[in-house]
Amino acid sequence: MSGPYGPYGPPQGPPPNGGSPYRGQPPVYGQPPVSGPYGPRPPYGPPPYAYPQSPPIRFSQGTHRLHWATAPLRAMAGMVVYFVLLGFPLLVALGRRGEGFRLTPEVIGIFMAVSGVAAIVMVVAGVWGWLSLRFRIDGDDLVVERGVLRRNVRRIPLSRVQAIDVVRPLITRMLALAEVRVELAGDAHSEIALSYLGRQSAQQLRAELLAHAAGLPGHTPEAPERPFWRVSFGMLFGSLVLKLPVLGTILLFLSSLLFLLVYAEGAMLAVAVPALLGLLRGVVAPLVMYAGYSVATSPDGVRLRYGLLETRMQTLPPGRVQAVRIVEPAIWRGLGWARLDVTVAGYAGDRQALSSVLLPAAPRQVCMMLVAQVFPGAHVDAVALHPASAKGLTLDRADGAGTDETVFVSRHGWLCRNTDVIAHARAQSVRLTVNPLQRFLRLGTVHVDAPPGVVRVAAADRELGEARAILESTAHRAQAARARGGDKARWAR
Repeated sequence: MSGPYGPYGPPQGPPPNGGSPYRGQPPVYGQPPVSGPYGPRPPYGPPPYAYPQSPPIRFSQGTHRLHWATAPLRAMAGMVVYFVLLGFPLLVALGRRGEGFRLTPEVIGIFMAVSGVAAIVMVVAGVWGWLSLRFRIDGDDLVVERGVLRRNVRRIPLSRVQAIDVVRPLITRMLALAEVRVELAGDAHSEIALSYLGRQSAQQLRAELLAHAAGLPGHTPEAPERPFWRVSFGMLFGSLVLKLPVLGTILLFLSSLLFLLVYAEGAMLAVAVPALLGLLRGVVAPLVMYAGYSVATSPDGVRLRYGLLETRMQTLPPGRVQAVRIVEPAIWRGLGWARLDVTVAGYAGDRQALSSVLLPAAPRQVCMMLVAQVFPGAHVDAVALHPASAKGLTLDRADGAGTDETVFVSRHGWLCRNTDVIAHARAQSVRLTVNPLQRFLRLGTVHVDAPPGVVRVAAADRELGEARAILESTAHRAQAARARGGDKARWAR
């Protein structure tokens, strides 16, 4: 059967036997099993108690608000800030008498009165913030209205959507809530954050936004996905530890700790504490952030799920990955491991740093297969890489750059080898730069620019004649690739 997602998508028209076109709904009880939109339905018998299922929410119908629990959550967060910054210091200041500290009924009464006023203010602010935000899907636009007395309406074309994240911090997971973040092409202020929605509502909103961004009707069911790779805890932990800087920090921490215990030299804390903080940031924090990392492919893009305390589900629609970097540290190369970093338009600032990893650790062959998924037709290992000029300052003669009809590839790095890949259709510009030393040596560097991010593709230290030839050929390939690709704003059409 064919449908908007191809041969594996939902069927056109109503399913047989009155079944629901939405995934996960059972067949009509008492009737033989029929084929559903994602495969045959199992022949389940009638349950002892059958409850009617509520129809799914349609965000294109009417105006919607955030979940009502958003108001008390914001009030609680405000009270935590109050107690940390003002409440407890105020209590200490009121209870201090001379050299001692006493909690008299008068002190407790003043503290409770001030805290009560702060609680009322926080509750009013939470309710006011909940009332001031409304949103809806109007055609192919996401409309967000803010304000109670003064209304501010923002209309965002869904064709600009670069990524859609469903984020669930620990406290919201306990309350079955989720935050939907819509990343747009733009600067650090282009993000739309809807905090918070019910978990099912957040999933439905994400599916509806992706459908509209693809040019499909908003009621199109969620596209099926195919699991691609799951990073095991052992590989993730090993990839974080088996790095030369991390191993050096571990050795420094253990040696300083041993010196401290043997010689009782307190000054070694000045070495042990920074080393411990470095290990927490370099090993523990990524381990918590990327725990349970899994990648799945779907017609609506690449789906990423990860996180231990704060779970995150990212969906990168087709064509939104601008450039890819294959990172291979020295120890990893012996094990055949690699990491994939990406540049996605719309992520900026801290969000770019937190969302720049497409695959934290995996066998190199798996990384290459994923690159071929985000850049269809790309065969990175088949691209011949030509080394830089011998007159350049490059230390590693294995560095090089090359291109084919699909991608431009550059490789650099000695201890940590980085392979930068950008599809010609994703190139924003091509430029040639010459610094004073290169001008003396008659060399130049060709940059194939993507939106700002962690990946920067360049062919360094090329003879000027070769650099100009690379510049012209890359510009022509990029123009031809964009012409062949057509309009990617509505990729499902």
